[in-house]
Amino acid sequence: MEWTWASLTSPPTVTEKTSAAIKSTKPEKDTPNFAPISKRIGTKSAKRHLKKLSGKERRFHRDVNHCVSGRLVAKAKGTGRAIALEDLKGIRNQTTVRRAQRSRHHTWTFRQLRSFIEYKAALSGVPVILVDPRGTSHICPECGHNEKGNRVSRNEFRCVRCGFAGPADHVAAINIAARAAVNQPMVACGDVEALYRN
Repeated sequence: MEWTWASLTSPPTVTEKTSAAIKSTKPEKDTPNFAPISKRIGTKSAKRHLKKLSGKERRFHRDVNHCVSGRLVAKAKGTGRAIALEDLKGIRNQTTVRRAQRSRHHTWTFRQLRSFIEYKAALSGVPVILVDPRGTSHICPECGHNEKGNRVSRNEFRCVRCGFAGPADHVAAINIAARAAVNQPMVACGDVEALYRN
């Protein structure tokens, strides 16, 4: 079975084994900036603006999550693949980001995107596999060497043992797909029933 996988750690990036990435919106450019208004929350003008903007950010994130999840599930269904996702429980407590990215990191709805992918995949008959995210960004998919030094920068991966190099998100996606393939049951449900009938 082929795999389609998504990295939900930096919203929303989608990568595929075939390198034909799904074109998604770029939320970092389109995300409304609510920080200046929230800083002057005590003024009458600020309260009026906040009331006007009430729910706008939430609706924006929901719309982007719907679009990305719909495209991902449609691509997986059209190519006959399953979807592998990292299980990102506690992502906000486990990761650090630069000051400029904190607002975006803490307001993005990782869980909502995952739930949209799961329910749309269930409706379409596409399997979704959750894998442990530990080490996916610094394990070499070629030789299996696990070292934090493999991650040269945020965007670059280079194995210190074998020299394998590539975009860090793509390497992590390959590792996620490999873990999902390993986590699959050995026998399909229909085959188990056939074994018990004989």
